[in-house]
Amino acid sequence: MEVKSLTADSDPNLQVREPKLIKVRMFNKASLVIPGTLISLVILTIYGFYSFDYKDINFTKAVGMTIDNVKTMFAEPKFNHFTFGKAFYQVMVTLGLGFLTTLFGAIIALFLGLCAAQNLTNKKVSIVIKGFVTFIRSVPTVLWVLIFAVAAGLGSEAAVIGMTFHSVGYLIKAYSEAFEEVDEGLMEALRASGANWWQIVFQAVIPSTITYLISWTFLRFEINFAVAVAMGAAAGAGGIGYDMFMASGFYYDIREVGVITYFILIIAIVLELGATKVKRNLKTGL
Repeated sequence: MEVKSLTADSDPNLQVREPKLIKVRMFNKASLVIPGTLISLVILTIYGFYSFDYKDINFTKAVGMTIDNVKTMFAEPKFNHFTFGKAFYQVMVTLGLGFLTTLFGAIIALFLGLCAAQNLTNKKVSIVIKGFVTFIRSVPTVLWVLIFAVAAGLGSEAAVIGMTFHSVGYLIKAYSEAFEEVDEGLMEALRASGANWWQIVFQAVIPSTITYLISWTFLRFEINFAVAVAMGAAAGAGGIGYDMFMASGFYYDIREVGVITYFILIIAIVLELGATKVKRNLKTGL
């Protein structure tokens, strides 16, 4: 009796499955550190909630009161301590503070961003500038405002300087990375034709990156508007942020806080729509 083994050659209809490779994850330091860190954070969070002094707060009652306050804030907005005209003026002050700091920051960052781009300047200069702006970005805007307030005093001057300083650090990174993405072949062609550094910048670099520059600038403008609201309360810069601080912390008028929040939300939506329209028109023009 002969025993025949079935193979793909002897039986064409027989499907032979290829053996699958089994991936074995090697044990390394990262596979231990990352889960260990996450587990430690979870344990510390649970311990923090457990050991916090809640002073016999009834959570069910607290949640109910919070829901009632939010409902009153957004469903019953009302002016009590200032008029619609004054609120609109204060919003424009905050908007002007955000616009001014963004404008100053963009002008300074445009030149320094060109110097920080490795394809446009010396590598050592690029490293020094990027290292400096990394330090600027690592410090929150509020701290920069308070640092400059030591010299200028609390008010709009310290807010403008501090917000501009942080905007410069933010935009230099964004602009330089956009400049470094420019096609090197285009720049080499201009160099071969005898173009100098400024001609390369204005004929190749800026036209190729203008949409990115506009996008990053508008994004920073929106950030600065939000920061200007906070600075109105924290640094005495005025504007709608100061009125919100007074309504919430001094008068404790949550209806007035609600109407101020609506004002800020409307301005934020208008800024987003305006930025989208400008970028769309710019792309169409190009």
